Amino acid sequence: MTTSNAKIPVTIVTGFLGSGKTTLMRHILGNAEGRRIAVIVNEFGELGIDGEILRGCGIGCDDEGNEREGALYELANGCVCCTVQEEFLPVMLQLAERRHQLDAVLIETSGLALPKPLVQAFQWPDIANVFTVDSVVTVVDGPAAAAGQFAENPVAVDAQRRADPNLDHESPLHELFEDQLSAADLVVLNKADLLDEAARARVEALVREELPPEVKIVTATEGKLPLALLLGQGRAAETTIHLRESHHDHEEDHDHDEFDSLVIDLPAMDRERLLAALAALVERHTIYRVKGFVAVPGKPMRLLVQGVGRRFDHHFDRRWRDGEAPRTQLVFIGEDLEEAALREVLEGAALPA
Repeated sequence: MTTSNAKIPVTIVTGFLGSGKTTLMRHILGNAEGRRIAVIVNEFGELGIDGEILRGCGIGCDDEGNEREGALYELANGCVCCTVQEEFLPVMLQLAERRHQLDAVLIETSGLALPKPLVQAFQWPDIANVFTVDSVVTVVDGPAAAAGQFAENPVAVDAQRRADPNLDHESPLHELFEDQLSAADLVVLNKADLLDEAARARVEALVREELPPEVKIVTATEGKLPLALLLGQGRAAETTIHLRESHHDHEEDHDHDEFDSLVIDLPAMDRERLLAALAALVERHTIYRVKGFVAVPGKPMRLLVQGVGRRFDHHFDRRWRDGEAPRTQLVFIGEDLEEAALREVLEGAALPA
């Protein structure tokens, strides 16, 4: 528990799309052992799906399943690094007024966010005397990195550029991946159960190239790690973040024009046909992330679907509430997405009205 004069430690969980940040958050909050933790969920796009996932597992709710006022802060208007002046500061000031009720703050950034500006925001006088960035935890999707999706280097990119006229600049995803690593105080190599020893060694070597020697890399499955490792590092990252170089250090603004975010509402879906349709879409379109909820006829629970690249996970996460109309709503994050083309394929998986 924090003392009345101690700064409240803030843990920032960052990482690429689908790396397992929300799963790690659920693990921390599900094993809080009496810690009073405020949660800020930052979502890119129109659908605040991560906040819904956290609510779905009972976090931020009372025993009756009703959301507690102020238990979960969800910043839905873009990424934290773009909206800190609009939303982040007011939220932190609200938390500062309740500092005696808090032991820690947990922030999940958007998969498209740059963590460095967020860490720097904790130098603002209005909150610097109340909060400190205990650590930045960067979650890495082990299988994705092992598949080489984020392993480009300048030499390889230059060779590809000469060989392929379509590759005339470095992928913005790779830069984001590096910037998320550059801010890390701890790197969680997640989904370790899907890696063999050789693949894990390759990913660790790739990640290590981007890190100072003192930053640890730990492996995890479903983000399950001892809380003593994840919390209480005492890094005060806001005091040293200026020493961490990133690709966007000299840019006045940061935006996500390279990415599209679409939300598609659909009727009740056949589960297997939907998964087949999603698999077909990621083969034909540049889709990085899919997540959302699905209404399956005859099922009293909603189906949670999450996909990264060609991998899709799905499970029933909670019952539809009284008065809540079962619906299907999916968010797609990618490049050059055309809603009509995606919708046409998806509607083929819908059941007749």
